[in-house]
Amino acid sequence: LTQTLRKLEKNGLVKRTVYPVVPPQVEYSLTPLGDTLIEPLASLAQWSETHFVEIETARQVRESENS
Repeated sequence: LTQTLRKLEKNGLVKRTVYPVVPPQVEYSLTPLGDTLIEPLASLAQWSETHFVEIETARQVRESENS
């Protein structure tokens, strides 16, 4: 998770805010660039829900072929 968040921060998709408190507190939020991903990712999530049965069937067929 840490590596993923650091990559997203490096690529300008999330902003990391560190608060000077004890215990340490860190907050991540989307940048304006990250906000542009909300709609395409929501569409991808909807697509995967629509095609879940087909995807799972294909996965099971592939796993049985490799067994």
